[in-house]
Amino acid sequence: MQKDKNTAREIEKIRDEIRHHDYRYYVLSQPEISDKEYDNLFKKLKDLEQRHPDLVTPDSPTQRVSGEVLKGLKTVAHRVKMLSLDNTYSFDELRDWSERAHKGLAKGEKIEYVVELKIDGASISLTYINGRLTSGATRGDGEVGEDVTLNLKTIPAFPLKLLTSGKNPPPDTLEVRGEVYMTKKDFERLNKERAKAGEALFANPRNSAAGSLKLLEPRLVTKRKLSCFIHSFGILEGGKEIKTQWDFLETAGKWGFWVNPENKLCRDLDEVIRFCEKWQEKREGLDYEIDGIVVKVNSFDQQRRLGTTMKSPRWACAYKFPAKQATTRIKDIKVQVGRTGVITPVAELEPVECAGVTIKHATLHNFDEIKRLGVKLGDKIVLERAGEVIPKIIKVIESARTGKEKEFKIPKKCPVCNGEIAKEKEEDVAYRCLNSSCPAHLERGLIHFASRLAMDIEGLGDSAVEQLLKNDMVKDFADIYFLKKEDLFKLELFKEKKAQNLLDAIKTSKSRPLSRLLFALGIPHVGEKASYILAGRFGTLDKIMSSGKEDFTSIHEIGPVTAENIEKFFSQEPIKNLIGKLKKAGLNMTEPKRGIGDRLAGKTFVFTGELSGYTRPQAEEIVRGLGASASSSVSASTSYVVAGENPGSKYDKAKKLGVKILGEKEFRKIIENKD
Repeated sequence: MQKDKNTAREIEKIRDEIRHHDYRYYVLSQPEISDKEYDNLFKKLKDLEQRHPDLVTPDSPTQRVSGEVLKGLKTVAHRVKMLSLDNTYSFDELRDWSERAHKGLAKGEKIEYVVELKIDGASISLTYINGRLTSGATRGDGEVGEDVTLNLKTIPAFPLKLLTSGKNPPPDTLEVRGEVYMTKKDFERLNKERAKAGEALFANPRNSAAGSLKLLEPRLVTKRKLSCFIHSFGILEGGKEIKTQWDFLETAGKWGFWVNPENKLCRDLDEVIRFCEKWQEKREGLDYEIDGIVVKVNSFDQQRRLGTTMKSPRWACAYKFPAKQATTRIKDIKVQVGRTGVITPVAELEPVECAGVTIKHATLHNFDEIKRLGVKLGDKIVLERAGEVIPKIIKVIESARTGKEKEFKIPKKCPVCNGEIAKEKEEDVAYRCLNSSCPAHLERGLIHFASRLAMDIEGLGDSAVEQLLKNDMVKDFADIYFLKKEDLFKLELFKEKKAQNLLDAIKTSKSRPLSRLLFALGIPHVGEKASYILAGRFGTLDKIMSSGKEDFTSIHEIGPVTAENIEKFFSQEPIKNLIGKLKKAGLNMTEPKRGIGDRLAGKTFVFTGELSGYTRPQAEEIVRGLGASASSSVSASTSYVVAGENPGSKYDKAKKLGVKILGEKEFRKIIENKD
């Protein structure tokens, strides 16, 4: 008996947790846990109720689609319930779902599938009577939603009146479903505005879209620049008969709805899985967030025969990508010293899984970011990991505070050398270690100096640099040019061949052009492009060092802050001594004359994939020498995208924008001026 009471208490506790998170997610648009954590909680409740059916109650979250109606908006009942989808998190689970669908149909019956990008937004329904929009609603609890007709009318992604003709009359009644979303760019803009106004930040574009729909002033919704993809319907009475999901999507496009162009009709499950793999890899290239792929049985007849459970259709499911967001706690905040002396705070976290990996650290960028987010030691936070970039903290969950959290204080001393740290100017964001001999500067700076885009010294990587410093064999960049083979034998794994290869690479680097040397030196705010411009304008390092900030600001691409940094950098005695040692070592201090001409002036090139004849920096250097620009991103103003083997998302974006794409042979013809 006691066991039953304990189980009942456990079940009720989980229900209360789910209700709490439903309220945070749907009503406040301020989630405290990730989707995966929520799904795990829901699954735990479902499993317990299946083992104890006598404890199932009508008000359990498993007995309805989650959600709540926000007070202050009129409610509207959905004539056809808006169901949620069952989630799968692996291809094995996806295959299990497909097998269940096959078992629900006649033996040997084939299934076609429609796959759609699962937009991470807010679900809505739109009702049209005789082709005219009459009402729009949020999903709410699946049975009753909020009437947000006026707000939805501000979104230009769907028609107020269907585009129809005599041959294609409108349905008598049409109720379509879709996903309202906000682009990544507009989301960043909105959060910047909210931060400036001292308002709470949205955790992600999905919550900003949901929150925007529930605003009571449509004019404010217009400013949010929402969009919407239509993906299904609840009611379709009268008009043309539609027999499949694919036919519906094509017809919806003809009616004037925005239907995602990436949707695809798949003949079998293997094709579905390839589609999922493709978009799991390419999702970061989209300008909106997706968190998975929706897989649907194409035939409406098969859908009807498969039916639904109380919560979800049996003929559709979602394949969820590894979560990009997760919640955890901050154990501590440490500071790191970068190669230019910049002090960066890094949060040490309670380990948590996010986007397929275990996260233990997250960047906080700078001390102003800590202040902006209101981060305290011990805080529960939301972190995000996009693609392969370092995870970042995007939100503090203030409602989870216990009172034991502690304020973080900016350190006064460098954690590496105990030197002073300060802002170079009061208006600067970054704090820097002021000791130019700080070992942290040297280690990271030397790794950068030897990197591919700088002096390109193959073999001088993290391990070699660490050992050289540990053995006190280098005190600055120039010392590597005076290393001898017997010195390298003192390093781990360095034998005759490896030592000779490194010495050869160091020797070869002496002939790099001035532009590469300038980039390698790590001048604050001077990147690869600015280095190339400086070297081209002045020609020699001596001329750069004898020039002032007025000379640098006369160059269109060099701003006043960068100009001041260049002047200050070369005025330091340690830097002057370093340049003297580099000259003594025999390094090239000049830039080759770019006398090839300006044949490609006004053109912009973007490179993607692996070129067989050039490294990417070499290719970019060639086009700049011909008067063109080299960019890292594709836009409508890009002249050419040069695609090598295994091109990335830039290739796809170029195709969408209609930018001319060149293969390596075509690129060679252009730079060699051959017809």
